[in-house]
Amino acid sequence: MKAFGFTTATLHSDRAKPVEHGAIHKPIHNSAAFGFADVGDLVRVFQGEQAGFVYGRQGTPTTAALEEKITRMEGGIATATFGSGMGAISSTLIALLRAGDHFIASSFLFGNTTSLFETFAQMGVAVSFVDATDVAQVEAAIRPETRLVFVETIANPCTQVADLAGIGKLCEARGLVYIVDNTITSPYLFQPQAVGASLVVNSLTKYIGGHGNALGGAVTETGRFDWSRYPNLYDYYKKGNPATWGITQIRKKGLRDAGATLGPEAAHHLAVGSETLALRMERICANTQRLAEFLDAHPGVSRVYYPGLAEHPQHERAKALFKGNSGILSFELVDGRDCLDLFRKFRVVISSTNLGDNRTLAIPVAQTIYFELGQARRAELGIAESLIRVSVGIEDSDDLIADFAAALEV
Repeated sequence: MKAFGFTTATLHSDRAKPVEHGAIHKPIHNSAAFGFADVGDLVRVFQGEQAGFVYGRQGTPTTAALEEKITRMEGGIATATFGSGMGAISSTLIALLRAGDHFIASSFLFGNTTSLFETFAQMGVAVSFVDATDVAQVEAAIRPETRLVFVETIANPCTQVADLAGIGKLCEARGLVYIVDNTITSPYLFQPQAVGASLVVNSLTKYIGGHGNALGGAVTETGRFDWSRYPNLYDYYKKGNPATWGITQIRKKGLRDAGATLGPEAAHHLAVGSETLALRMERICANTQRLAEFLDAHPGVSRVYYPGLAEHPQHERAKALFKGNSGILSFELVDGRDCLDLFRKFRVVISSTNLGDNRTLAIPVAQTIYFELGQARRAELGIAESLIRVSVGIEDSDDLIADFAAALEV
């Protein structure tokens, strides 16, 4: 039988298994605990010998239905969901790393991810930050105690594109876990399993949910990594298919023990939002391309960062990898322009820190999300004081262009 397309599979995911009372959407299960008619079933679920739910912190039927959707979207074999994208990342590292281990991360990461990794370094897990657009720099950082490599697809805010395929081949050759944060591209534009990713992270708050009304995160097991080779797995999670041992430990030692639980109501919002991901991303990418071209030609703008522009350093790489270049762009103003003044002139664009909303959001980067780093560190990272990040939405493109044109008037 021919496989369904992306949107059809997502829309009908709930109905792949029986849904209570014929509901089209998986209902919201708000129970914190689950009872068993036979105590033997309770024991078997606890011991991992039988599927089921025992306590809401470890998952509910509502989160399980969302996990099925994400797994299908990413072409993986299993997914665990969390209360936020940061919860997903921190729980995964807690589950997989131990004191004395080392991992490699892209220098171009979401600010809170970098902060988290620096915290791990203070706790005895070393991290090397490298320019992940160049696989040679990743390879040079590998040590005997290196356990994994972590990158994002398109970096926030300056849109660097990692050498995703090259790093995938390197990790496979060296037996390293390869974690790819797919948030900025989303599984509609790119599936990291295609470049050998072991685990795929998504902040569900962003494009997958799309409506800015729920927090959530996910880690998807792709089935590409041989977990029997990984030294940090506990023997009691080595049951059944070795391809699932990693995600089982993430669910048990990360989700269960760290407690970054996704609530059922948020899971329901995210599941419903995911149904229109493809439609939204096509509109968002088209809007962003047009806005990037407009800003690139504007005399009040000195530089635009967007992989869809031919002058972007990784333009050809992005074109080869992604179905679209996402909805994130950043730009710098010419000298002498006050970037905060620009925000006061917007009528459509919203001043906000989120990404992936249906509405267009913008934020002055140096004064907000990178403020704590200080000007010297920002300069090292290439973060200009006038840098503005834009998360483009689904508005009519003419209205967006007009709003930026009016704001940029001197």
